Amino acid sequence: MICMDYTKQWFERLFKDSYPHMYRMAYSMVEDADDAKDAVHQVFAQIWKGKPKVSDDSIRGYLLAATRNQCLHILRQRQLRLQMEEELRRAEEESRDEEHEELLQQLQQVIDQNLTEQDRRVLQLHYDEEMTYAETATVLGISSSAVNKHITRSLEKIRKTLHIAKK
Repeated sequence: MICMDYTKQWFERLFKDSYPHMYRMAYSMVEDADDAKDAVHQVFAQIWKGKPKVSDDSIRGYLLAATRNQCLHILRQRQLRLQMEEELRRAEEESRDEEHEELLQQLQQVIDQNLTEQDRRVLQLHYDEEMTYAETATVLGISSSAVNKHITRSLEKIRKTLHIAKK
């Protein structure tokens, strides 16, 4: 077995001769130009640093195998990154859902503890049943301006209790 001499000239020639074929193979695997370049450069960096005992006859096969392995590593890393991003997205969604549910519970508690029965009924008809002021007034037997006063007063109590700035 004749081992390579690892001179700068030999390495440059190896790089120049082998890079195009290695890049094409890497690109076909990772389907991204930057990742393909990184894979090939990583292989050459490992060869320069590690100086493996490979014969001149088998260096091409060695380079292709090393490129393939590096591409597989990149693909595993990519898959792990996507899984982590999905987990983070799911966790953020759950957190938002929990915060939303908590806020709704706080809001219901404020409504139950700080509003009169009439205030609650006006809010329920207007917001939950999506009735207009006039429709709400008709159902409750009060004027539209009274509906407006109940809603305005109720929202102000809710804002003060929950410390929500008026927008």
